[in-house]
Amino acid sequence: MRTESVALAPEARDGAEKTVMSILLAISFSHLLNDTIQSLVPAIYPVVKQSFHLNFTQIGLITLTGQMTASLLQPLVGHYADRRPQPYALAGGMCFSLGGLVLLSTAGSFPLLLLSVALVGIGSSVFHPEASRLAYMAAGGRHGFAQALFQVGGNAGSSLGPLLAAMIVVGQHTQARVLWFSIAAVVAIVVLWNVGHWYRKNTFLLQPRRRPEPRAGHAALSSRKVGWSMVILVALMFSKFFYLASMGSYYTFYLIAKFHLSIRSAQLYLFVFLFSTAAGTLIGGPIGDRFGRKYVIWVSILGVAPFTLMLPHASLFWTAALSVVIGLILSSAFSAILVYAQELLPGKVGLIAGLFFGLAFGMGGLGSAVLGRLADLTSISFVFQVCAFLPLLGLLTGFLPHLGAAGASRLPNHLDKET
Repeated sequence: MRTESVALAPEARDGAEKTVMSILLAISFSHLLNDTIQSLVPAIYPVVKQSFHLNFTQIGLITLTGQMTASLLQPLVGHYADRRPQPYALAGGMCFSLGGLVLLSTAGSFPLLLLSVALVGIGSSVFHPEASRLAYMAAGGRHGFAQALFQVGGNAGSSLGPLLAAMIVVGQHTQARVLWFSIAAVVAIVVLWNVGHWYRKNTFLLQPRRRPEPRAGHAALSSRKVGWSMVILVALMFSKFFYLASMGSYYTFYLIAKFHLSIRSAQLYLFVFLFSTAAGTLIGGPIGDRFGRKYVIWVSILGVAPFTLMLPHASLFWTAALSVVIGLILSSAFSAILVYAQELLPGKVGLIAGLFFGLAFGMGGLGSAVLGRLADLTSISFVFQVCAFLPLLGLLTGFLPHLGAAGASRLPNHLDKET
C-alpha cells in the first residue's frame, strides 16, 4: 500500500509542532522501569554462575537468548505497527516481562532460566519500537531531543539494575528476591496503559508530512547512497554494542579476576559505568538537532577509542575513571544513529526503530555469546584487550553523507512516501 505524504489540518499541524513533555517523561520513566528489569539478568550473573555451576559460554547463551528474542521480534513489531498502530500494545508487552520475572524467581533449571529471560526479551521487543514511535509522535520536530530523553530513561534503568541487585538480590534466598522487581513491571503496566489513551487519540501525528524542497547546494541522496549509509550505520552499531556487551556481561568478572573485588563491589563499579551512560545519553540528541547527527556519531564512536585502548592497562582507580568517560562518550551515539536512519527513510518510524533496537539487542546478545566463548578459551583480560579496538570502526562515519540538523529535508521526493 502506498500512502502519499499529506498536509495536516491546521489544528493537527499545531499539535504536531508541540513537544508533549508529559508523554516523553512517561515513556522515559517506563523505559527506566523496563531496562531496570532487563539489566537485572546480567547483574545477577555472578550469583547465577555459582548456583547453577555455569561456564562463561552458558552465561553468554543466557544473554543471547534474551537479546535474540528481542532482536528478531522488534523489526516485525515495528513494521506491523507502522500499518496498524496498537496503542495498548506497550502495556501488553510489559505483561510478558512480568511473567518472565516471576519465572526467573522460581526457575530451578538452566532451561527454565533461559525461558524466563526469553519472556523478558519478548516484553522488550514490544516496548522499544512502540515507545520509540511515541517519542517520535510527541517530539514536535525535536526528534533528537525526544529520542535522547527516551533513551536516558533506559540507560538510567540499566544502571539501576546492578545497584538494586547489590542491595536486594545478593544474599540469602537470592533467586526468590528477584520477585521484588515485579513491582516495577506492574507500575510500568499502569503508566503505559494511560499513555495508550493519548496514543489512540493522536495517531494522526504518524502521518508523513510534506517536506520542503532540498536547499541550495545540497544534492538529493540516491537510493544506493541511502542503502550504503544504512550498511555503515549497522557497522557502527556492531562496534558500539559489541563493546557494550563486554562491559554489561563481563565487566564484573573482569574486575573480580584482575582486582580481586567481591561480587557486591564489582556490581557497584558496573553501576558507575552504566550510570555514566545514562548521564551521557541526553547530550547527543539536542546536539544532533542543532549541528547534525553525523558529528555526534563521529565523536561518540571514534572519540571513545583512546579511552577503550587504555582501559585494559589501567589500575583500579583509573579503570573506574576511564569507564565513566567511555560511558559518557559512547552513550550519545544510539539516539543520533536512530534519528539519522529515520531521516534517511522517512515514513517508516516503527520499522526503523524496531530494526535498530533489534540490532542493538541482537548484537549485544551475539557479542555476549561470542565473547563468553572467547573468555573460556583465553581469559577475561584478553576479551577486554580485543574489544578495546572496536571503536576504531568509527572511521566509517566519514563515508556517511552530511544531513545537517534537518537532514530529511535533503532526501529525494520518492523517499518521502510510505510504501
